[in-house]
Amino acid sequence: MSVANARRMARLKRQVRVRKKVVGTTERPRLSVFRSAKHIYAQIIEDSTGKTLVAASTVSKDVAEGVKYSGNVEAAKAVGEAIAKKALEQNIKQVVFDRNGFLYHGRVKALAEAAREAGLVL
Repeated sequence: MSVANARRMARLKRQVRVRKKVVGTTERPRLSVFRSAKHIYAQIIEDSTGKTLVAASTVSKDVAEGVKYSGNVEAAKAVGEAIAKKALEQNIKQVVFDRNGFLYHGRVKALAEAAREAGLVL
């Protein structure tokens, strides 16, 4: 097994383990994060209906305009602020954070801290 495949499998195992405990409800939906090499995506999901309530990413126009490169910590902070702003507009104040199997450091941590600073309770 290659190193890249081993890392991917380890992330998927962490994802399954975390998803057993982290479930979004109507009162407290789930903030799910996905990061790739070039972009970072965040969405708030209500698991009872399976619907995405709010989404933001470095691909979306409102965030992409303000960042120079979309695969760094500054871009993750911009996505965190954008998701918090959109969530507060829809009266979503509390969410449960789903790091989606990614380790809590770097861009994932920056996104979570920016969302907290913008007023979202994680």
